[in-house]
Amino acid sequence: MTTRLDRAVGAVLGSAAGDALGAPYEFGPAGQLTARGQEMRGGGGWDPGEATDDTQMAVLVGESLLERGGLDLPDVFARFQRWAAGRPKDIGLQTEDVLTNGEAWDLAAALHFQINARAAGNGSLMRASTSAVYFAAAGREATMDAARRIAALTHGDRAAWEGTAVLHELVRVALDGADPTAALPGVLDAVHADHRERYARVLDPAWHPGLATEFNGAVWPCLGSAVWALRTTTGFAEAVRAAVDLGGDTDTVAAVTGILAGAVYGGTAIPAEWTDPLHVPLPGFGDRVLDAAALRALAGRLATIG
Repeated sequence: MTTRLDRAVGAVLGSAAGDALGAPYEFGPAGQLTARGQEMRGGGGWDPGEATDDTQMAVLVGESLLERGGLDLPDVFARFQRWAAGRPKDIGLQTEDVLTNGEAWDLAAALHFQINARAAGNGSLMRASTSAVYFAAAGREATMDAARRIAALTHGDRAAWEGTAVLHELVRVALDGADPTAALPGVLDAVHADHRERYARVLDPAWHPGLATEFNGAVWPCLGSAVWALRTTTGFAEAVRAAVDLGGDTDTVAAVTGILAGAVYGGTAIPAEWTDPLHVPLPGFGDRVLDAAALRALAGRLATIG
């Protein structure tokens, strides 16, 4: 029987594994993972098993929560800024602007949105594994509120906040041993009214990624694709492979799928051939590189203290 702790490890480690699996296929066409048959072999500027900014930012959030004893938004933002200054291999254009525009932590994202009128990328979803595990024990309202507040550090569009809140709540449900897809109607009731209809559409059982009206780098199809991958498969690896095979923003769609599938199936379901080479560099923080064992330990601490 899968334990809550194993599910927590699954969410954090599974997200990192999905991230690293999908990274070499980013922005490519659909079906490339199956066509090439290459897993954790690197490519596209990534070493075999190397996690991207998705996991790097998740680690920074998790470590802030543990070291500060809860959600300290200025501290999270400062860690993000230090990381961005460390010249990571990959960083979203919007996230980079918010973290380097010199504005205060509570103004930078809002000003970016005000000027650009676009901030509904999936960048707040991709880093949600650690915070979802930490806040799960606090209940629906608290975990969704925390998700919104962390998302708002870099994304001024409420659409990104609501998608991250939904992901947090689905993880909470899964960690309790329930089916997150069955909980969706109730979760949607907690989504802000202005965004409920759009999320209901992409999270409906009849929706599939072929119906997406935006690139899956946007928050709606990214989350919808992850739920679709979970819903239409029967195991961790199968779900994450399905996510990568969608093409497009493969690392992030697979990372979000990995959060959900890991929370459902547990860390023991993640293939060893994916976790053995897994590593997470932390630009801006010296020569720190986390391996799978360090991610398991981080997840355990988040689940226990949160």
